[in-house]
Amino acid sequence: MGGIAAIAKQSGFRVTGCDANVYPPMSEQLAALGVELIEGYGAEQLRLAPDLWLVGNVVTRGNPLMEAILERGARFQSGPQWLADQVLSGKWVLAVAGTHGKTSTAAMLAWILEQAGRTPGFLIGGIPFDFAVSARQSGSDLFVVEADEYDTAFFDKRSKFVHYHPKTAILTNLEFDHADIFGDLAEIERQFHHLVRTVPRSGRIIWNGRDEALKRVLAQGCWTPLEEFGCPTGWQAGAPDGDGQFEVAWQGRALGRLKWGLAGEYNRQNALAAIGAARHAGVPPEAAIAALGRFGGVRRRMELKGTVRGVSVYDDFAHHPTAIRESIAALRQRSPGARILAVFEPRSNTLKRGVMKEALPGSFAAADLVYVYGAGLAWDAAAVFAPLGARARCERDLRALVAAIGAAARPRDQVLVMSNGGFGGIHQKLLAALAHG
Repeated sequence: MGGIAAIAKQSGFRVTGCDANVYPPMSEQLAALGVELIEGYGAEQLRLAPDLWLVGNVVTRGNPLMEAILERGARFQSGPQWLADQVLSGKWVLAVAGTHGKTSTAAMLAWILEQAGRTPGFLIGGIPFDFAVSARQSGSDLFVVEADEYDTAFFDKRSKFVHYHPKTAILTNLEFDHADIFGDLAEIERQFHHLVRTVPRSGRIIWNGRDEALKRVLAQGCWTPLEEFGCPTGWQAGAPDGDGQFEVAWQGRALGRLKWGLAGEYNRQNALAAIGAARHAGVPPEAAIAALGRFGGVRRRMELKGTVRGVSVYDDFAHHPTAIRESIAALRQRSPGARILAVFEPRSNTLKRGVMKEALPGSFAAADLVYVYGAGLAWDAAAVFAPLGARARCERDLRALVAAIGAAARPRDQVLVMSNGGFGGIHQKLLAALAHG
């Protein structure tokens, strides 16, 4: 919704917004754009009398402002529907969907198109370092959108991505998530098939050929040409060398070597998908490979927040067992021989409910020490992480957690903080604690 606010502002609308507990980097982006942000959902905001209320999917019945809007009979619409009507109509939409990797892959794709001189519009769920904003309106016929499977609004329970009608679609992977909305993986697969049904015959679907769930989605019916990545029959990444560089190939033919600054097998696969999608939009793979060699990454995706007394602190968005495991593996690749101190806040609706909690200890198996913030959970974090023994420590008090990490850290340690929220500003608290020794 912050990105949609940015696009509306750039399009000449007067934009205000309200939310609860907004945190960086989105709070900083909105302030820089001059978007007035009101804390909370008080009904008195009706006095603003906007032409249109855009409603995000965190708003539920019982929300005081939403109840006042309904009583007044004021005009309202979901953010995705507004985007589709006001921005995406008539454009070549390149949508990136999947459980993991949407933000990074969308940022890679937008950067490739930017470097090719296509100046795409975009709406991304994070802030790429190369653009410094998460969303942009432009005069280009191309628009890159991160296509989320989460529901649209309390009055529209379809996945957001069904509104976007892409011509080029990337499907990165598919696992069970969002247990507050979906009962099982089959329900999510059905939503993904709704997306597949909207891609025209002249379009292209770039998909992870190793993903069994996506195979089931496409088996339900597909009317669009397909390109696989991660398989010899399609886009493939060679083994990385000591500097992380790897060969990019299409159907067994080498196209170039990507000088890559990002760690992790998942990022190599994301790069392949972005290269394939860009080719469909007319960018030669060789040019895409060269552009990705200059890609700066995305905030909150393995972002180094600082190094104090030889201890490095990273911020990462991982909040699903698979993403946690892959992020730890990527940091291990980047810093071989260093200790990894994994710090985790189970904050997503899925994890707060305890869904998939049994998979968490295994996801942290490659970390040397594990610190878990257990406040506000419907389950006992200490009991769940007991299989890790003395390597794991669970705290319900943030100050105690920071103190424990600071006491354990030593030079060359890599502290990997993982949360899909603000985590109480723990990154700066950790850096301050390390500075004071």
